[in-house]
Amino acid sequence: MTLQELLQLAESRGIRRFDLRITDLPGRWQHFTIPINKVKESLFTDGNGFDGSSLRGFQQIQESDMLAMPDISTAVVDPIPNPHAISLICDVADPLTKSRYSRDPRNVGKKAEEYLRSTGIADTAYFGPELEFFIFDDVRFQQGVNTAFYFVDSEEGAWNSGTDEGPNLGFKISGKEGYSPVPPWDATADIRWSITEALNAVGIETFVDHHEVATGGQQEIGTTHDTLVAQADRAQWYKYLVRNVTRRAGKVATFMPKPMYGDNGSGMHTHQSLWKDGQPLFYDSNGYAGLSQLARWYIGGLLRHAPAVLAFAAPSTNSYRRLVPGYEAPVNLAYSARNRSAAVRIPTYETAPAAKRIEFRPPDPTSNPYLAFSAMLMAGLDGIQKQIDPGDPLDRNIYELPPEEAARVPTVPGSLDAALDALEADHDFLLQGGVFTQDLLDMWLELKREEAAGIRLRPTPYEYELYFNG
Repeated sequence: MTLQELLQLAESRGIRRFDLRITDLPGRWQHFTIPINKVKESLFTDGNGFDGSSLRGFQQIQESDMLAMPDISTAVVDPIPNPHAISLICDVADPLTKSRYSRDPRNVGKKAEEYLRSTGIADTAYFGPELEFFIFDDVRFQQGVNTAFYFVDSEEGAWNSGTDEGPNLGFKISGKEGYSPVPPWDATADIRWSITEALNAVGIETFVDHHEVATGGQQEIGTTHDTLVAQADRAQWYKYLVRNVTRRAGKVATFMPKPMYGDNGSGMHTHQSLWKDGQPLFYDSNGYAGLSQLARWYIGGLLRHAPAVLAFAAPSTNSYRRLVPGYEAPVNLAYSARNRSAAVRIPTYETAPAAKRIEFRPPDPTSNPYLAFSAMLMAGLDGIQKQIDPGDPLDRNIYELPPEEAARVPTVPGSLDAALDALEADHDFLLQGGVFTQDLLDMWLELKREEAAGIRLRPTPYEYELYFNG
């Protein structure tokens, strides 16, 4: 789209404002709104100034002035504001040198794609994340000196089977029985469809939507794959539209991995494949589950570096409430064609060469997609370059293995602290090609160590149950 075409689009739709979006280091979208008369060629060459020191992870008071550089190829009509706006995703640049900012997550994604091409291994990496989320009717939480609590509610929650709802019609979803029931048990189908229409309106193609396993409104909307940066852009749109469409319906959505005790959490299973000259590189009809040797090496790299990768791909303390051994979570650092407790699964729904891919299952949607996808790609490329053998697939039921055999299967870190320790010890693969920088890693570790420390300092309600009268 040219600038003239962009302005013509605005005129045809009666749009008078443009929204500039950037992603802070932890992964939340930020925006600046400008009137249409400021949308000139200079906006795309000189950028729009903002205070970087006020954004999380960009804090450098002595160098706070930064530029949001709009990417005109990302321009779409945002269906949420009323009246509508045209939104553009931006890169972040230094105002003096115009160089890309090292802590800009989108810049990391671009460098990862550039590094991929420079290796000669492939020219394209496709990613297809499955972002699960919950829709609740009510949420309250507070942390103070003398109080700490959270409360969520859903009209379909199993805990409401005995509630006087005047009347209670009884259509509740039992725990772990929420996978794809029809209405009236699925009370969120219409909202999901509204979200799907909003995704389609901004150019994101969907192929399925359904209720997920947990009671209390767990959801998934399947979207098609795309290249790394484009898919990370789409993940940001996905989160934004899910939250806003749900809010319009008088409900609230969360991508928190484990918002409730005793039922399934929300993941971001991430499908990945490499291509070169228009040909898929992960397919070999003679390989295990149709995988090529190159794909096996990619898996080897993912499994070897998984603890460090999860510092970006499962980056919250709450992530490790979901990644718990023994609860059918994808905690085992192994690969399998069908075993969903393995960290890497090879989908078998489709057999065409173009559909051959691997699925990395431990990530969750609290991650910054630019950083998470880039870390996964860098781990996989390291596996190819070093020809890391992933070992034999694990196709047996891990929960039925003899204890001594199960103990030999490595697992993901058990906490955010452990994942951060792994990142500190193993990050050279991320620095290749200047994709990640030491400056970014240091800031990420500082932010996440603070989060982990904050959790350790605070007593929880369950600790009162255990110890108040102990």
